[in-house]
Amino acid sequence: MEGGGRPLPIWRQVLEWQAASGSPRSMQGPLTASQTLLVPGSLGRDLPAKLVPRVLAMKKIGLVSLGCEKNLVDSEIMLGLLRRRGYEITAQAERADVIVVNTCGFIDKAKQESVDTILEMAELKNSGQCSRLVVTGCLVERYRDEIQTEIPEVDAVLGTTQLESIIDLCEGRLPPTIDNRYYLYDENTPRLLTTPGYTAYIKVAEGCDRPCSFCVIPRIRGAHRSRPLASILKEARFLADGGVKEIVLLSQETTHYGTDLGIKRGLSRLLRELTRVEGIRWIRFLYAFPSQLGDDVLEAMREEEKICRYLDMPLQHASQRILRSMKRGGNSSSLSRLLDRVRERVPGITLRTSMIVGYPGETEEEFAELCRFVETIQFDRLGTFTFSDEEEAGTFHLDGKVPQALIERRQRRLMGIQAKISRRKNRSMVGKRQPVLVEGKSAESDLLWQGRLESQAPRIDGVVLINDLEGAVPESGEFGDVEITQAMDYDLVGRLV
Repeated sequence: MEGGGRPLPIWRQVLEWQAASGSPRSMQGPLTASQTLLVPGSLGRDLPAKLVPRVLAMKKIGLVSLGCEKNLVDSEIMLGLLRRRGYEITAQAERADVIVVNTCGFIDKAKQESVDTILEMAELKNSGQCSRLVVTGCLVERYRDEIQTEIPEVDAVLGTTQLESIIDLCEGRLPPTIDNRYYLYDENTPRLLTTPGYTAYIKVAEGCDRPCSFCVIPRIRGAHRSRPLASILKEARFLADGGVKEIVLLSQETTHYGTDLGIKRGLSRLLRELTRVEGIRWIRFLYAFPSQLGDDVLEAMREEEKICRYLDMPLQHASQRILRSMKRGGNSSSLSRLLDRVRERVPGITLRTSMIVGYPGETEEEFAELCRFVETIQFDRLGTFTFSDEEEAGTFHLDGKVPQALIERRQRRLMGIQAKISRRKNRSMVGKRQPVLVEGKSAESDLLWQGRLESQAPRIDGVVLINDLEGAVPESGEFGDVEITQAMDYDLVGRLV
């Protein structure tokens, strides 16, 4: 790519293309050769070799997966379909005959990362052996025409409900024209796991019905639609048969699971059914909505040993005015009562949330209220998003936009408060023994191992760094006990006992 990048004025949020610097990078993200795992059974079933054309068996596919865990599941499905077709999966971009970029398009930073990655991969059409570039995912749902018009290196685009057309596009064919807006994968869909062999995600639903004013997910992913209970249970059994010990349930709003199918208390019923799957040790779910969190779910978490006492519930803010403008409702008092109830019903639960700073019109007093709320509640985990002004969101036409520099200062202040809370909570763990899922050698050093506690979700939370072992070296995916010996802001240090 030459020059300083190509302007794309038609994209309001992506102001310019940045030219890739240096040599093309290898495939980044979770899809590496050492991590891909074909799940036994119908989830990872290959076609018999005699049915796979030799030309396909020799072609190499590289896939870059960006964004959230839900997008990662989509990537695994596309890899499973391609693997069954006979493609070889490579982690080296320069060796790939076809490159797929599965994009995120949720907020500004995600869009820019997607744009930069597309350009880096496009460069390999000139410098590598790549002959075809396919762009998929959320960015396509928002900017399908612009991508095809402005980036000639992109050969095809694929939306979030068109996953099963990936083979057609990789082979240069137009996919069939069908109404697939209600697409859901099921237990028979091929899937190539890219997580470690002991952990897997399961999407229990797709889409969202919430009218949150700042969010474009309903426009990208469509209306909420749940998978049948039986389908999820079959997938969980296949995963367990393949060695998976930890299952993480995903959807945009997991507490809404089953309502569209007429299933009463859908999430708690699903959770309890999953505890009966042999081989599964930990079950956790991400993304609860405050008004949808019922006592039945909390009771299941308290009563069932396999269900992690871990709740990820994005609250977004504590100001009543801002929450009303967000079309979410509630205030700091009602949210405090809810969280008190959660802690009372599920003793020892880990609470994780996320907040948006810099929402339009956010005053110093409203931000101070948010800070006081965080200090009062003492969340175990907290993430922040800076407000992203999305043209398709209801907030785009609001007045009172907060300057970006001020938004970033507020984010630093809020995360500074949380760092102190996290450090204090972690220090209280020193000397305690906890069950740990051993993950293997640490990325920090070959001299360290690492694992996760029940209170630490994969990819988004800290880890336990293990610097002392008693007895035999543990295998990745084994459970043991760890004694915490040292605490940092977000990670812990311990020895296996």
